[in-house]
Amino acid sequence: MSQNHDARAAQQVGPWVIDTREIGHRAGSSHAYRRSAPAPAGFGLDMIKVPEGEPVELDLLAESVVEGVLVSGTAVAHLAGECVRCLDPISEELEVEVRELFAYPDSATDVTSDDDEVERVVDDLVDLEPVVRDAMLLSLPSAPLCSPDCQGLCSECGVKWAELAPDHTHETIDPRWAALQERFGGTEEEN
Repeated sequence: MSQNHDARAAQQVGPWVIDTREIGHRAGSSHAYRRSAPAPAGFGLDMIKVPEGEPVELDLLAESVVEGVLVSGTAVAHLAGECVRCLDPISEELEVEVRELFAYPDSATDVTSDDDEVERVVDDLVDLEPVVRDAMLLSLPSAPLCSPDCQGLCSECGVKWAELAPDHTHETIDPRWAALQERFGGTEEEN
């Protein structure tokens, strides 16, 4: 089938959905899909995510197998977030492998697995969005860094350690001496 037909089919059912009638139920038949789908809300974690509406590039092969449709390939998206140490913006590309069996209704898979164990073909349609979202979520760092050696921020003044002098310190006063300093002024060493 042509790419124009693939584009028309995607527009009819949505970019995240594959119409399995294009493949047929004969084991061994397949169809390649290349499409761009907008990321819905929730494609990420608190500190890093695929921004809502950002295109997710899908390059997939859907193969008819005895039990259903096996979908495999890659999904690529642009990530945006913040470094957990210094809060600088992070922007990078994420590519994940996708491989999922979507079982036909009334197949042996229905009997041998729970409903939440295997994705299902529903009304001859396969919804790729939950599978791609899960693959991306599992690949995201829970604590993203702008660089592996990021030193973060000074806990006293909030300035990035990378921008501070090597001898940067803050005067700390022992709380037991704070009352004397307030009364007489000066530092601990001067009193």
